[in-house]
Amino acid sequence: MKKGLEGALQRYKFMALWSGCWSLLLWFVAVPANIFFHNKAWPFVAIAIIHGFTYPLYVLSAFEYSLKARKNLFTTLIYIAAGTLPIASFVAEKKATADFLKR
Repeated sequence: MKKGLEGALQRYKFMALWSGCWSLLLWFVAVPANIFFHNKAWPFVAIAIIHGFTYPLYVLSAFEYSLKARKNLFTTLIYIAAGTLPIASFVAEKKATADFLKR
């Protein structure tokens, strides 16, 4: 059980960091550039596309980790929702790691 849980945690940690970085770029680079340049910031569209493709993978990894760790529904939803705010995925990843180390 711990082996499968450890793998799920590693996948979740990677996706939390990856998705969190792209979320930061989206919120603080692409969106302001789009506003400042009046929808002419087409090079920054790649940030939105990459984040859009990786967020569902983050959701799947958070769901998998929550299932294997036997988290309740509220905690599972918190882990999933953490991917929507720039810093929250980093905080959720640290909490998941701390919970894993307590086992």
